[in-house]
Amino acid sequence: MSFRTRWRKFVNVFMLSLTGLCALVTVSILFFILGYLLWYGGKSLNWAFFTHLPTPVGETGGGMANAIVGSGKLLLLASLVGVPVGILGGVYLAEFGGQTFSFVVRYTTDLLNGVPSIVMGIFAYTIIVLPMHHFSALAGGLALGVMMIPIAVRTTEESLRSVPGTLREGALALGTSKWKTVATVVMPAAMRGIVTGVMLTLARVAGETAPLLFTAFSNRFWSSGWNQPIASLPVMIYTYAIAPYDDWHRQAWAAGLVLLALVLVANIGARLLVSRGISFGKA
Repeated sequence: MSFRTRWRKFVNVFMLSLTGLCALVTVSILFFILGYLLWYGGKSLNWAFFTHLPTPVGETGGGMANAIVGSGKLLLLASLVGVPVGILGGVYLAEFGGQTFSFVVRYTTDLLNGVPSIVMGIFAYTIIVLPMHHFSALAGGLALGVMMIPIAVRTTEESLRSVPGTLREGALALGTSKWKTVATVVMPAAMRGIVTGVMLTLARVAGETAPLLFTAFSNRFWSSGWNQPIASLPVMIYTYAIAPYDDWHRQAWAAGLVLLALVLVANIGARLLVSRGISFGKA
């Protein structure tokens, strides 16, 4: 065996081991975080945590039922704002866009995706909260919805571009209009990728804290409408973590575990949609 052959085998084994080690470190960090949250947060999880309101300052016990419901309301409103705009924008770029304007839209979308969340929160505070003169769930949902748009646009565009052109050509050859072809042929064929992108962007905004501090703020009671301050899990975690009370620290760990579990479920669901080939329509 020549020296060159031995050297190539050594480099191959070394690089394979190095990449495997890096992959192991990446997975280990995730499991370390999960284990840490399970150890400190699992001990504080009980039925009262999901059904009771926070107790007054200085008292132990209570829960974060209002924050769990509040996070659900904020994500619902964000989905109503961000998902339709993002999907329709992605459809335009993939199916109807030209050259110059589409390039501008893509570039702007990428820039918007890179804007820090705290800047987005300040912007939403300026244009929504200040004119309304109070914090509200509406302002928080709109801020999160705007943050969802860039990812929804790009994932929708890429999903539609992955659909074979023969499907479009076949539908157009039968006399179907462009819009009907997109709505009844291309969209159902790309639905798995679109839904995956929507779930991933929901998982991304679910843990945002800075925009909600400037818009929805918080509320230690039930928020009955959309025009009042509302509690959310990320803001409650922040508030409880910096407080000087040990019981609040334990509940912050529990809330972090619940929030991470929800994000993991969303990500795993998105992966299953792709790997198992679940379809939502017929092309």
